[in-house]
Amino acid sequence: MNSLRTEVENTFRDILRTHIFDSHASLVEQQRQLQRRRELRSALKTCTFGDWQAKLYIKEYIVDILISKLHFREGDLEHFIAFESGNLSVRDKFDILLYQYIQKHENRAIITMIEDNQLEEPKVNEDGEVYYEISEEQIHAIYRRNHVSLDYYDKLQILSQRLYSWYRGNGVIDEIRDMTIDGVSAGVSGITNGMEVERFGEVRVLPASYESIWLFYKGKSIHLSFLGFESEKELIRVCKNIYRYNNPGQLSEVRGYIVNEMMDGSRVAVARPPFCEGWVLFIRKFHQELQRDIHSLITGNNCMIPIQLMKWLIRGCQVIAITGEQGSGKTTLLMSLIRFIRPTYNLRVQELSFELHLRKIYPRRNIVSFKETDYVSGIEGLDFAKKTDGSVNILGEVATASVASWMISMSQVASLFTLFTHHAKTTKDLVYSMRNALLTEGGFHNEVAATKQVVDAIQFDVHMCKHADGHRYVERISQIIPVRQSVIQTCYRPSKDEGVVEAQFIVQDIVVYENGKYVLKNPISEEITDHIMKHLTTSEEEEFIKNQQDWGNVYL
Repeated sequence: MNSLRTEVENTFRDILRTHIFDSHASLVEQQRQLQRRRELRSALKTCTFGDWQAKLYIKEYIVDILISKLHFREGDLEHFIAFESGNLSVRDKFDILLYQYIQKHENRAIITMIEDNQLEEPKVNEDGEVYYEISEEQIHAIYRRNHVSLDYYDKLQILSQRLYSWYRGNGVIDEIRDMTIDGVSAGVSGITNGMEVERFGEVRVLPASYESIWLFYKGKSIHLSFLGFESEKELIRVCKNIYRYNNPGQLSEVRGYIVNEMMDGSRVAVARPPFCEGWVLFIRKFHQELQRDIHSLITGNNCMIPIQLMKWLIRGCQVIAITGEQGSGKTTLLMSLIRFIRPTYNLRVQELSFELHLRKIYPRRNIVSFKETDYVSGIEGLDFAKKTDGSVNILGEVATASVASWMISMSQVASLFTLFTHHAKTTKDLVYSMRNALLTEGGFHNEVAATKQVVDAIQFDVHMCKHADGHRYVERISQIIPVRQSVIQTCYRPSKDEGVVEAQFIVQDIVVYENGKYVLKNPISEEITDHIMKHLTTSEEEEFIKNQQDWGNVYL
């Protein structure tokens, strides 16, 4: 295999270095060869970054090299992958199975393989703890159950994919990365300094970090224990190449991590020593087929209550925070909610890296996205966005105190309303986090004044949650109600231990998810209801009132 890989590399190198104009071909043929060389060089540059067409182009080139230059026959393929002898490795079997599924299901191949064979079912360890893993034994069993039949062309394609993954692809995760999954990561388990560790006089054999591949699927983190990179050198090669789309800079010991996007909209994050204990990569994918229909994201009994409520909050121009842990579905929900914003409103998006890709989902809308760079900070991006006739500001993630402070200011004066995501665990944590940002970056020196700014700016918190089995849902939709002095005197009695800051707002749950269904807990406050109604048409007002009545009937 190493010899064949070297032969393929040398062939591509010769193609790119040959002096075309020294040949005796006609001028037309020379121009044709020059154009093919340009196409090849371009494909070699972009195939690593998620350019599916470029990847197919290079793979077909490899097939042509195997047939035309190396004169491969069917029997020759056995020297490289033992298709017929039965001495297939677990990776060989996985590649063959995945190839067959791709022929039928394209980019849903690995999802279909998982679902057909119940590979997402939880396992239980000796301590009774649940975990998710696809083992070597399971792959062998699936291969035995599938009566595999491959012709000469199929074998060539599988071999060309193997060679491509080593030459210009992303190693063992190359095909997995192209699938419609939530994400994939590598280098995140195992040890980084050798295979043997001596402890208490014993020598234990532990897996290496380069052997660890994890799949993120429907909110579940599944360990692909049967699969791994061949060496740490191969993992480092992939980490050094996979993030380079649009030249985001150089990953180095000084700059120990980089977050970037790939050509298909995936987010890629890589880190290396000494910043990280080992070389790691994380790829998150955001699927546009799920983002048009919010019903595919929010399911369960009475799911129309949170969907309709969020629709009217957006139609009514309310500032909404979408909170939750990583992988709970915040970004996907935000993408879906854009459909409720009126098409006449101009959207301005600020992100750490381009993840939302709203133009692909809503190509006919006025949408402009900005991201932080080494030379343009998030604050400068938000300041520039104010000068671009935007109606709605969307922040992919409020992750720093400076951006949080700017968001509070912007939501009050610079836009019609704002949508943003945050990692707060509770609504109170959200308020306090924003308050602390104002105290740190916003020039405030008084907690009461800073808290008042926050509770006046943010009206609602939509909290996403991920269950242990991977099910993602809206845990609650809460309203942040500022408590005026008159209200405190008549309706609200803070305890002796409760400070003035605590008495400035009330968190009131509107909808909660209980026992597998959505339940209406409280109505929206009259003040916010009146504010929403001002932004609705006559027909929408009637629909809004009817929906509220329907929610009450469901609750009763």
